[in-house]
Amino acid sequence: MRLDLVDITKSFPGVLANDRVSLNVSSGEVLALIGENGAGKSTLMNVLYGMYRPDSGEIRIDGQPTTFQSAADAIAAGIGMVHQHFMLVPVFSVAENVVLGVEPTGALGSLDIAKARQMVKEVSDKYHLDLDPDALIENLPVGIQQRVEIVKVLLRDAKVVVFDEPTAVLTPSEILEFFEIVKSLVDAGKGVVFITHKLKEALHIADRIAVLRRGTVVGETTPTQADENKIAEMMVGRPVQLVVSKNSAQPGEEVLSVSDLTVLDPDGRTVVDDISFAVRRGEIVGIAGVQGNGQTELVETLTGLRAANNGSVRLGGDDITVASPRLRHEMGMAHIPEDRQRQGLVVGMSIAQNLVLTRYHSPEFSNGVSMDWGKVHDVSEELVKNYDVRTNDVDNLASTLSGGNQQKVIVARELSRDLRLAVASQPTRGVDVGSIEYIHSQIVKERDAGTAVLIVSTELDEVMALSDRILVMYRGKIVAEVDPKKTSAMDIGLYMAGSKPQGVAS
Repeated sequence: MRLDLVDITKSFPGVLANDRVSLNVSSGEVLALIGENGAGKSTLMNVLYGMYRPDSGEIRIDGQPTTFQSAADAIAAGIGMVHQHFMLVPVFSVAENVVLGVEPTGALGSLDIAKARQMVKEVSDKYHLDLDPDALIENLPVGIQQRVEIVKVLLRDAKVVVFDEPTAVLTPSEILEFFEIVKSLVDAGKGVVFITHKLKEALHIADRIAVLRRGTVVGETTPTQADENKIAEMMVGRPVQLVVSKNSAQPGEEVLSVSDLTVLDPDGRTVVDDISFAVRRGEIVGIAGVQGNGQTELVETLTGLRAANNGSVRLGGDDITVASPRLRHEMGMAHIPEDRQRQGLVVGMSIAQNLVLTRYHSPEFSNGVSMDWGKVHDVSEELVKNYDVRTNDVDNLASTLSGGNQQKVIVARELSRDLRLAVASQPTRGVDVGSIEYIHSQIVKERDAGTAVLIVSTELDEVMALSDRILVMYRGKIVAEVDPKKTSAMDIGLYMAGSKPQGVAS
């Protein structure tokens, strides 16, 4: 099967998302699709998968033009998509999830669960996916859940499989297993579209690499013709420094002290389990772990968004366990949250308003009765310039910014003052390589100015590049503390999966 996207154009009010994009993928090959945040990758794949109708251009299958009115049409034509956020029912079994919508039925229209199990087993065995049809989704690690999504696609006879950021929540060992799965799909004659922002992975797995920038294909290459630096430059239109540049840390006294901290979720389950650690002045401590192992709840507790059930949090010797987020902020804590649009910004407000969102009540901007909007505008103009936020007017809505520039607004707001502690959760999630380079440099700059920095990220490469020490979380506990200079990514990945490297005592 050969799939062609020919001169696809798709626009939304005020935004040209795809501008005459042409791509193709054939059976038995992997096409990596790379581009910075907002480059048009997701829009293009939604057109391919029948979620959007293109304004112009066409989709061709084996040379024949075709039109998709819905995702069902795309699936019927042999196109499958494994989304970054899995579409699974947690309380259903593997077999029940896989056959959802195409259920085999028995007497009186009831689900033939034996047939469903057999269908899963046949596909799983054929592609060496090793799935238990009776396992509950909620009990499976994310790497196995991803295999369930792949079986769903294959059961519907997909000829071309689209993976959207497929390694975003996988450990290093799970990523290697995923690559083996992709190879088995290609060997079986499937075409694969691999959407990613991880340049190393694209170079490792792809036969061809297409680069999108501002809705347009700016180049196509192969792993033998390009390296990370060349692809990054194609993505952003300028040379990019991919390695974090920093000197050795010079740690001072403890700034953040966490003792015996336990946090329960609303259902009473322990999500942070009796952990203790410290972050010192002038160092970056990274927390590594697969998403969902208590990192989110830990950060929310440290920043005052969630109550601790036991233990204490101290900032520079002061007990802040029950302090409000505003008080923590006034005491010198910065917070870059993991979800910029839900927790970091009010996208319906202006860029300037967002830049003073945590200090609008201070004497700098307010006399207690009215705001000094001239001062707000002047400070915002300076921050936009200093932190390289790409906008032509600070009075524009934050919603008009790309994801990378929205993240820069948060970084500018949080780091542009005297700090004792900076807590950064997923600081570069969904951000292009150019913005990643800039945000990393600002974090290191903050460390070198004497701030204690805590980084939480599911991107292991990011944690290893930025951190002076790494703590690994698994099921709410800190299971290891390692030196990133002396520990491999594979060993950290084993800790992240609940195992230990060979030779480490149990």
